[in-house]
Amino acid sequence: MSIGLTLPAVPSPDATVAHLLANAREAEEAGAASIWFSQLPLGLDALVVSALAGQVTERIEIGTSVVPIYPRHPLALAAAARTASEASGGRFTLGVGLGSQPFLEPIYGVPYAPPVRHLREYLTVLRALFDGEQVDFAGETLRVHLPEPARKAPVSVVVAAMGPQALRVTGELADGTLPYLAGPRVVEERIAPVLGPGKRVIAAVPAVVTKAVDTVRAAAARELAFYNSIPSYRNVLDAEGVEHPVELALIGDEETVAAGVRRYLAAGATDVLLTQTSLHTDEDRRRTWRLAGALNSAGL
Repeated sequence: MSIGLTLPAVPSPDATVAHLLANAREAEEAGAASIWFSQLPLGLDALVVSALAGQVTERIEIGTSVVPIYPRHPLALAAAARTASEASGGRFTLGVGLGSQPFLEPIYGVPYAPPVRHLREYLTVLRALFDGEQVDFAGETLRVHLPEPARKAPVSVVVAAMGPQALRVTGELADGTLPYLAGPRVVEERIAPVLGPGKRVIAAVPAVVTKAVDTVRAAAARELAFYNSIPSYRNVLDAEGVEHPVELALIGDEETVAAGVRRYLAAGATDVLLTQTSLHTDEDRRRTWRLAGALNSAGL
């Protein structure tokens, strides 16, 4: 069980490479077990940044949280993932997600394939590519015809899956899931049992260690309100019994945030990622990151 961080500390398309790499080094020094780079349509490429982060860190796990598989072809994604894995000495984990059709389709202008079918076919191809197999695949949503086997690469794949069908596919074909805003009840009752033993459940949770609890909670409410309108998130929020995503945010002193983290681990999460850790001040962010390191050092 481990505690990691998502970068940038608040999702932003304005984050620079220099800033993200400085954060990567700082997170490692603070004792975080992992760092995960977010992917935004107008932001930096999370896989390229992961490869660069692999060159400026030594021990920390590096991942993407998450890269939408729409509209990237799996050959292109696999090549980028192999690059990040080699650049980090095998410390890279590829986090992928289906994304949201109402959000992504108008942006890219490419038809959104049936999601669960596309996920199954995509993971089937990715697994074969990373296993060094020759791929000759003709599915309903994907076609891949390689003249020779791919170069084998030990890349672990996790999926931002929360719905039952996507979780079943993830359990069959990936190494785990990386749900965001899925509370402890959902993790325990709807996610961990479907994935089965031996799979990672990496719960991403907004968390800030702060004295300014009311100020940070108000900022978190504004930051997270967007997710109320996305059906997949609304479903897990309803299943958890919360009206607004901010109710899942861990905001308070070190003891309060640590207790919240332990609830996720007790529910079956193998890892917890602290997100939105810079909603207020840089000192709050540093306190939050130090807590992640302290929890890792203490064995939680």
